[in-house]
Amino acid sequence: MIPKFLLADNSQELPDTIFIVHTEEPRFILECDIEDFNENQMIHWIDLKPNDEEEIEDLVEEAEVFLENELENQEDIYDEDE
Repeated sequence: MIPKFLLADNSQELPDTIFIVHTEEPRFILECDIEDFNENQMIHWIDLKPNDEEEIEDLVEEAEVFLENELENQEDIYDEDE
């Protein structure tokens, strides 16, 4: 089973950008600033963009929560290694 969200980056070309990939319909890639989720944010739709703006807002909010949790989890993992 593929996770609902995945993290991706391209640090060689866009070092300050992170991508959150939503793998369920409607599939999309959310591009945002690694330090500020809402800065330079752009949604790249893989499937058709939903007409419902509230649905889009909910998906972006879910992506933000996912990112925050992932970054916090990574910090915890690195803290344990030290």
